Amino acid sequence: MLHLRQLACSWWSCLLHSRAPCVKTLVHGDQRRLFNTSNSRMTIMPAWVIDRYGSNDVLRFTKNASFPIINYPNEVVVQVHAAGLNPIDVSMRGGYGAATMAMKRDPLNIKQSGSEFPLILGRDMSGVIMECGLDVTPAYFKEGDEVSKKPKCLSHIEAAAVPYVAATAWSALVNTGGLNKDNCAKKRILILGGSGGVGTFSIQMLKAWGAHVTVTCSQNAERLVRGLGVDHVVDYTAGPVEVPLRALEKFDLVLDNVGGDTESWALGLLKPWCGAKYVTLVTPFLCNTDRLGIADGMLQTGVTVASKALKHLSKGVHYRWGMFAPNGLALDDISEMVDAGKIRAVVEEEFTFSQVPQAMLKVEKGHARGKTVVKISSGEDSSE
Repeated sequence: MLHLRQLACSWWSCLLHSRAPCVKTLVHGDQRRLFNTSNSRMTIMPAWVIDRYGSNDVLRFTKNASFPIINYPNEVVVQVHAAGLNPIDVSMRGGYGAATMAMKRDPLNIKQSGSEFPLILGRDMSGVIMECGLDVTPAYFKEGDEVSKKPKCLSHIEAAAVPYVAATAWSALVNTGGLNKDNCAKKRILILGGSGGVGTFSIQMLKAWGAHVTVTCSQNAERLVRGLGVDHVVDYTAGPVEVPLRALEKFDLVLDNVGGDTESWALGLLKPWCGAKYVTLVTPFLCNTDRLGIADGMLQTGVTVASKALKHLSKGVHYRWGMFAPNGLALDDISEMVDAGKIRAVVEEEFTFSQVPQAMLKVEKGHARGKTVVKISSGEDSSE
């Protein structure tokens, strides 16, 4: 699961610039050198893999995972020092999004079903570039760089906790919600589920931009979110959370990290006819494609979101779906905010590489207080 075989330009190391190279794979931290001569390349590495979708017992440790190779000139190979876990990793262990991922891997449907196994899961990482493709210039990355030009003030453990939640929060609040550093001052924002990875990052970004932030969380997470600058906290364990929320002044934007029945009441907390938006990160998009296939799933998704948007627009508020989206320029800005001390990584718990199954179970239980990170290699990280 961690020594991740990534095929998409979507992590910290390749998001910094829109033209930056794609991280092909993330390799085990114990592999110290990777030579450019193909004859001297290592062929295997340790990894956590799955051979089928299922519960946590499908995780299997192997010392014989295929070592990554550069197939395209814009790719780099990275020695992973730390990897962050996200709830979607647990979901994908069970097959969530399998149809969409299969379409990306094999758009012509040439390969047989199950050809993705053994599969290495994962989202986030921080590490050091070991090898660069021919089109990767030193202006972007070079061997020995801590990817991706990670904030200087962060250790690899901290840096691994940032990219996925940062890109998700930016996509939801900026791309979908229309907020930015110039228009956020004094806006009232409600975050449903404020103590997890996306929630804790969103709080800090919004406060850095001058917003008034209210969050829902359990009582034992209040100290954490208060420490991040939250203005008002509502304890969802004290009773139906919508009751105290309805007593508050209405909001300009609601970010929903919870899902469930929140749609039935959360849109009523928005200021009507003022451009206020409800943005939910809990959407049926991948479930639809898994259940119905790519074409029918996307059609069903389009019909669902369009009908809900029209329904709520008639009441004077905007209904939107938010989701992770790669954005190099966003991570440029986020990196600057981190180095300026406006945003910090929130790491709840750290595990060793041998404890990957325990780390997955920790994430699976929910009720996160920031991020769970697996330490893979200490390397020569002077900041740790």
